[in-house]
Formats: sequence, C-alpha cells, structure tokens
Amino acid sequence: MASVGASLFSSRPALCWEFAALTDVGRVRAHNEDAVHVDPALGLAVLADGMGGYKGGEVASAMAVSLVHGSFGRWFAQAAGHQAPARVVRRALQAAADEANASILHAGRTREELQGMGTTLVLAAFQPQRVLVGHIGDSRCYRVRNNKLELLTRDHSLRQQQLDAGAITAEEALNSPTRNLVTRAVGVEAQVLLEMHEHSARPGDLYMLCSDGLSEMITDAQLFTLLGHDVGLQKKVQLLVAIANDNGGRDNISVVLAKADVGDTSRMAR
Repeated sequence: MASVGASLFSSRPALCWEFAALTDVGRVRAHNEDAVHVDPALGLAVLADGMGGYKGGEVASAMAVSLVHGSFGRWFAQAAGHQAPARVVRRALQAAADEANASILHAGRTREELQGMGTTLVLAAFQPQRVLVGHIGDSRCYRVRNNKLELLTRDHSLRQQQLDAGAITAEEALNSPTRNLVTRAVGVEAQVLLEMHEHSARPGDLYMLCSDGLSEMITDAQLFTLLGHDVGLQKKVQLLVAIANDNGGRDNISVVLAKADVGDTSRMAR
C-alpha cells in the first residue's frame, strides 16, 4: 500500500477519534486469552490474542498490550507524537513490538508453566490526519469508508499462504484445519516484524480491530450490516460480541472500534 505524503494532509481537517472496546470469553473457552487496551490521549489501540500453555496465552496477550502501550507512551511523551513524521511513528511502534517480543520470549523460556506461549498483535496509532496500522498474526483491522467494508490487514497464517498459492479455494478456507495456524507471532522467535501500513484519515471513517474470535464467527456481510447500525460505538461493540456468541462463540472475542470526526479531543465511548 502506498504511503500518503505529508503534503496531502495540509488541506484536510484535523480529526478527533472516539473509541469503544470489549473483550469476551465466548461460549466455549474456559479462559479469555485475548487482551485489549485503548489510550485516547495517545490515539493508540492495541489488541492481542494469546496462545500456548496453561495460562500462557493469557499472560502473553496481557504482556503484549501492556508493554506496547508503555513503550509507545514513553516515546510519545518525549517526541510530541501527533506531530512526528510517519517514519518516526513506525519506528516507535516497531520498537514497542520488539520490547514486547523480547519480554514474552524471555518469560516463556525461563518459566516452565509459560513455555511455548506467544500472541498475535494488531495495533493502530490514530492521529489527526492519518492512521498507522500494524499487525502480527491473524488478528485483523477493517475500515468502513464510503459505505464500503475493507480488510486492511493480511493474515500471517498458513491458511492465507495456501489461499495465496491457490492450494485451497475461498470456500475451502472457511473450514480449513489450518485456519488457526499463524506463521508470525509475538514471543516465539528472537525477532518479529510488525507489518505496517499508513492510511489517510477522513471524517466518518470507522476502523475495527478484532481477534479471530470475531472475524471467524461473523461474515463480511454481517459485519458490514452491524457496523452500519445507527447506534453509538459502545452499543456497536456489544452488538458485535453478542452476534459472534449467537453464531457459536467458539473462541474468545475482542473488538476495538475507532471513529473519526472533526474536533479537538479523543475519547472513549460510554
């Protein structure tokens, strides 16, 4: 995806962001291995879906969101983050992912009960005129703009590789036995690359970050309909989780919504 040059931003209004977030254990799992965190002051949303070992997934996802938030927050305080060039924000986000990766890997190697743990990660830095989206694994980011639902991330998964190679069809992928096997995760190897893309922001944009417990249980058509409902953001996240549960709730379900509007503050929906 092409980056949007800073010169294109000058004629666009500064945007504020409204956020809502929710995580739920679902209908089948005994523990919630997802974690979410939103900081409106930083314009940062982080979502992680953990995996591995007894309580390992819970620990990995909680560590990921906490460490990413802390690292990015320290950088933001020093760098006046909303004014920083996109390349500098990218470096700060990768540095945050690196910190989380190293800490989770170390914990998994030194604590027997946490061996083999790891986590997916999807995050976004919502700024006055742009959004930087990063992901590792199969947690996703979608956007609704101009009455169209777009998937902005591409899963790091074996199923996606098989789709790209033409080894399976889109229909076969829906029930593929490899659908939960990720090819990139936080805390599994010494280094991990946060795939990042920059998007221009427009008034009315609605972004959704989610774990596969949501995207696997709700079709794109259902997502588009639910995200288009004329209700507040907090009601929308509740509705999304409820429908995912009604459709089976086979996994933990997490979702973050962020909506752009013209203004001068960002806040959490109530």
